[in-house]
Amino acid sequence: MEFATKNLENDHVSILKLIDVMERMTNRIPVVEDLEEVIDLIQNFADGLHHAKEESMLFPLMAERGFSMTQGPISVMLSDHVQGRNFVKGMAGNIDLLKNGDKSSTKAIYENMLGYGGLLTNHIAKENNILFRMADNALSTSDHQSLVTQFAEIENQIVSDNSKGNYLARIEKLALKYLEGFPEQRIHGDNETCN
Repeated sequence: MEFATKNLENDHVSILKLIDVMERMTNRIPVVEDLEEVIDLIQNFADGLHHAKEESMLFPLMAERGFSMTQGPISVMLSDHVQGRNFVKGMAGNIDLLKNGDKSSTKAIYENMLGYGGLLTNHIAKENNILFRMADNALSTSDHQSLVTQFAEIENQIVSDNSKGNYLARIEKLALKYLEGFPEQRIHGDNETCN
């Protein structure tokens, strides 16, 4: 049987890679275009596509099978999603300040990035190890097949530039830049650079 949760766990692999990129970015001089790319990927892939599959498909089906949406594991996951969105708002607002010349906003951008990364790393562990295993046991083969079909439909409805494949390619591009070598200078002290 194909578990629908496997699709979501595959998304998690890419989201964790993006978090690794974000953590590495916080040790570098900020590149506004890359920061904006991270925001776009979070808003449209991690939140827009992945969390949409959970919030509009998996969680409601689990609720139909007896899980509570207002307490317990689903409620915790939904709360984490809201908290993650708040970190992203903090990043985006401070990126706007940085673009307008406020170099001191870098600290707040990086704090929000690290907060988001920590939150999502723990969130993903809870989903992969607890919630998804509960779903695997509670949902029928038919439920899983239905979710797999719905997930494929939503992934294919996205316009070509915003397809799941495009998001994954963009994450890989950032990973190549930040995880496998980065030519820019490291931050030393308060936005001073060292060679």
